[in-house]
Amino acid sequence: QLYDLMTMAFKYQVLLCPRPRDILLVTFNHLDAIKDFIYESPGILNQVDETFRQLIETYNCLSDGEFQLIRQTLLIFFQDMHIRVSIFLKDKVQNSNGRFALPTSGPVPWGTEVPGLIRIFNHKGVEVKRTEFTTAGNYVTPQREGSFELYGDRVLKLGTNMYSVSRPVETHMAGSSKNLASRAKENTVPNPLAKEELNFLARLLGGLDIQKPAGGETGFRLNLFTTDEEEEHAAQTRPEDLSYKVINIEATQEPGRRAELSRILGELEVAEARPDSAGKGEDLLALMDGL
Repeated sequence: QLYDLMTMAFKYQVLLCPRPRDILLVTFNHLDAIKDFIYESPGILNQVDETFRQLIETYNCLSDGEFQLIRQTLLIFFQDMHIRVSIFLKDKVQNSNGRFALPTSGPVPWGTEVPGLIRIFNHKGVEVKRTEFTTAGNYVTPQREGSFELYGDRVLKLGTNMYSVSRPVETHMAGSSKNLASRAKENTVPNPLAKEELNFLARLLGGLDIQKPAGGETGFRLNLFTTDEEEEHAAQTRPEDLSYKVINIEATQEPGRRAELSRILGELEVAEARPDSAGKGEDLLALMDGL
């Protein structure tokens, strides 16, 4: 499970890299986290720094095309892995089938411009026309490029602790208020399946003999909270437009339903078979009595 979590987290980080070269920044974030764990061990810290230097020496000189080839190779390796991870499912960045839902908003790659402008040039390379268009995402320009040196600000948060309070999953998915509004609108639509399940529960309860309590209160109340105080607090803090209607369940004593439930219970009853060991024990006792 730990290996599955690691592979899916790294796959998500590679998918979200704004540009292929940023894969190296993800690796540097991993090594920076290792250095935070071993800062009290100078010998091991020197080994990690040496690994840093070798990575810089090997990969800093590669072209963007070579980094793109590395990124493609990694994604080909991960393409058939669709393992569901609870933290990704919770943050709505992974679908129920294990595939990632990439955001359409966020920072654009360093050295590029925010989409929305088309420039047209003539054969001499002179700009002759500009056309603007609207985009579906909310894009921003990064303030600076991440550091590819031994020490420095990586800027890119991919590769850092995804269980921290401000993890990159939340940073990328909190892009526009439009998505939040649409998500809230979806929550206000009642789920027809929920009502059908409650109706089915009412039909089952209708065939049971319910004893009235001594206090004269009839029926029961379904509470999904630990205490009544939690339920009252949730009711007060919940927005009015997200409040659901109360469905009352009336447990009636209809003979047809009671007979149907009795039939089902009768099919579930199994006659208790006498264990074979009991018979063998009685035969052994009779034999000993005979001696």
